[in-house]
Amino acid sequence: MSKAPLNDLAGFATIARTRSFTGAAAELGVSPSALSHAMRVLEERLGVRLLARSTRSVAPTEAGAALLERLNPALAEIDEGLVHLSGWRDEPAGVVRLTTFHWIASTLLAEKLPEFLKLHPEIVVEVNVDDGLIDIVASGFDAGIRLGEKVEKDMISIRVGPPLRTLTVATPEYWKTHEKPRHPRDLKEHDCIGYRAVSSGTLMPWDYEKDGQEIRQQVTGPLICNSSDLALAVVRSGRGVGWHMERDVEEDVRAGRLEQVLEDWTQPYDGAHLYHSSRRQVPPPLRALIDFLKA
Repeated sequence: MSKAPLNDLAGFATIARTRSFTGAAAELGVSPSALSHAMRVLEERLGVRLLARSTRSVAPTEAGAALLERLNPALAEIDEGLVHLSGWRDEPAGVVRLTTFHWIASTLLAEKLPEFLKLHPEIVVEVNVDDGLIDIVASGFDAGIRLGEKVEKDMISIRVGPPLRTLTVATPEYWKTHEKPRHPRDLKEHDCIGYRAVSSGTLMPWDYEKDGQEIRQQVTGPLICNSSDLALAVVRSGRGVGWHMERDVEEDVRAGRLEQVLEDWTQPYDGAHLYHSSRRQVPPPLRALIDFLKA
């Protein structure tokens, strides 16, 4: 059995992880057809079928899975060696693969990443925006950013944003014709704009806290969506009650266009945290990004 080129083995591992020739090719910077050809050549060279292909999916065969058990730790060791080597550079360089959700991408990252990229021209940041709770290790990400309370306990978590609050608001016109709620349960009597997570398919409850009591209130109303901009537009029209990040509605509240209710149930909670695996050395590009976001 002849030796296989390391690039082809790394390509095989990427396909097995992403379960997609297209996704793996995009990650590796090659065309899907070139990657597919390389895998056929690799299988012929090894004399073993590594991937089971269909029109809709690709997955490792039994032989491929057995190879991955030894291959993945070896590739991780190589990555660690390259990370250690990059520490000798004066300027950190490389790629940081980051996953986060839409609100963080459009606020924290939109405000801070441009300056970071100017300061570090040798670093490329790849951002995946997904409201689902992604396993960053299994998905090949260097780090993620989500609310602190959502970070898994086995991750290293670094706070990179201030505490947040979510306000319950509607227009003055809406409140003229609807009695203001005094308790989160009273929201059952109101037209509330709901949010459904695409990844899980669940309707997000509205969270409240007062005197140590926590309530996760399910709501109903004329619109369910996964766009905070669309939801806020409907709230501003006077059609219903919304539950929005304070910074998204504070100007409307200050100008009197929206009125907040349930203030005594609205408590600050953990803001954005960058998190990464505790089982690997922090690459210099990721360390540079962490230091910048903390500052």
